[in-house]
Amino acid sequence: MKSLRTHESIDYKMQLLLATFISCLLLGNLLGSKRIEIFGIVTSVGFFEYPLAFLITDIVVEVKGKEATKIFVNAGFLSLCIAFFFVSLSTGLSPSSTYYDNEAYTSVFSNSLRLIAGSLTAFFISQRYDIWVFSFLKHKTKDRYLWFRTNISTIVSQLIDSIIFMFLAFYRVTPEVNAVYILRMILPLWILKVGFSLLDTPLVYLGVRWLASENEKPGP
Repeated sequence: MKSLRTHESIDYKMQLLLATFISCLLLGNLLGSKRIEIFGIVTSVGFFEYPLAFLITDIVVEVKGKEATKIFVNAGFLSLCIAFFFVSLSTGLSPSSTYYDNEAYTSVFSNSLRLIAGSLTAFFISQRYDIWVFSFLKHKTKDRYLWFRTNISTIVSQLIDSIIFMFLAFYRVTPEVNAVYILRMILPLWILKVGFSLLDTPLVYLGVRWLASENEKPGP
C-alpha cells in the first residue's frame, strides 16, 4: 500500500511539473511579442517563462532520467504545434460585423505566430541538447555535482535557444532589427540568462528533493 501511495505521489508531482512546463511554453510565446528592458537589456517578456521551463527539465532528467524528460519535450513541442494551428486559424477567419477589434487582434496574434514558429525550432533543438548534455555530465560525474551539471547544460542550451529564437522571431520585424541589432540583443540577454541560471540553482536542488522524496536521493 505504501508503495502504491508513493507511486501515485510521484505521478502527481510529474503531472504538476508537466502542466507548469507546458504553461510556461505557451505563455512565453503568446505574450512574448512585447519587448521590455531588464537592467537596460532589451528582451521579450517571454524571458520570465523559459528559465522555469529549463529548470523543470533539469529536475526531471535528474530524478526520472532522459526518457521521461523526452516526454516533456515532446509534449511541449506538440502544445506549440497546436497553438500555432489554432492561432493561424483564429487570425485567418473573417470577423463578425459586430467585432471591431480584428485589426488589433490580428496584429498581436500574427506576431505570436512568428514567435511560436521560432520557438518551435529553438525549443526542440535547445531542449534536446540540454537533456543530452545533462545526462552526459550526470554519467561522467557519477551522479555528483548537480550544481555543475544543471548550470553547464542550461547555460549552453540557453545560448543555442537565444540565437535560434531571436533570429527567427525578431529579425526584420521592424526595419531597424537587422542582424547586428539581433546579435547585440543576444549577448547581454544570454548573460542575463546565465545570471538567472546561477540564481535558480538552489531551486533545482529543492525541486529534485521534492520530486525524489520517497524515491531516490539527489546527488551532492
